[in-house]
Amino acid sequence: MTAQRKAWRSDLVVALVGLALLVAWEASGADMVVTRWFGSAEGFAWREHVFTQRVLHDGGRGLAWGVLLALVWDGWRPFLPGPSRRMRAFGIGVVLALIVGVPALKWLSATSCPWDLAEFDGVAAYVPHWQLGVTDGGPGRCFPSGHAVAAFAFFGLFFQWRPHHQRLARALLWGVVLLGLAFGSAQLVRGAHFVSHTAWSAWLCWCGAALAHGLAQAWAARQVSRASSQTAPAAPATAARNAPHYGSPGSPPRQPARQER
Repeated sequence: MTAQRKAWRSDLVVALVGLALLVAWEASGADMVVTRWFGSAEGFAWREHVFTQRVLHDGGRGLAWGVLLALVWDGWRPFLPGPSRRMRAFGIGVVLALIVGVPALKWLSATSCPWDLAEFDGVAAYVPHWQLGVTDGGPGRCFPSGHAVAAFAFFGLFFQWRPHHQRLARALLWGVVLLGLAFGSAQLVRGAHFVSHTAWSAWLCWCGAALAHGLAQAWAARQVSRASSQTAPAAPATAARNAPHYGSPGSPPRQPARQER
C-alpha cells in the first residue's frame, strides 16, 4: 500500500469516527445540558465579556485574516521548502472556500442561537437543528458555527505539508484544533452556539480540506507518473545513439579476437 493510500485511509477513518461521535452527541441531547451551565433566565453572563467578545471573537477573526495574509506571502516568497507554489496557492483557495462556504450554510438553517431561546431570556423554543423544516419561532440562521471556521478552515495546512514535513504538519494540525476549541468555547459560554454547532463546523472543514487536498495530490502524482512514463522509453535509444561505434572516426580500435591454442 502506497503512502498516499494510507493517508487517504487514515483521513477517512477520522471522518467516520468524527461522524459517529457527532451522531451520538446529537442523540444524547447534551447540547442543552452543557449550555445550561453558562446560561440562565437572565441570559448569559459571558456574552459581553471583554475576553470572550473582544479577545476570542473579534481578535480570533483578525488572527484568521492575518494568517491568511501570511499564507499569501508564503505563496509568493516561501518561508520553507516544501509544497510547490501552485499547491500553496491551491491551499489558500481551499481555506477561502471553507471560510465562505461553511458559514454560508447558516442561511439555510432555521435553528436559532442559544441566547435567542426563551429559557435564556429570548423568544424561541428549543428545536434540534437536525429536525429539518421545523421552526423554533426565533430568527434562526445559527447552524453551523461560523466563528469556529476561522480556525478549522486551516485544516488544509496539515494536508498540504504532510507529504513534505510530517512534524510541521502535525504541529499545524494541533494548533488549528486548539484555536478552534478556544473559539468554539468562547461562543458556547457567550450563548452564541451549541457544542454541536462547533463540532459540525470542524467536521465539515476536515472533510472539505481532506477531499480537496487528496484529489489535488492524486492529480499531481498522476501527472508526474505520466511524464516519467513518456520519457522512460527514450533512455535506451539515447544510450545506444551515444555509444561509440567501431570503425567510426574517433572510436577505439577493435581488439583482435584471441585464438585458442
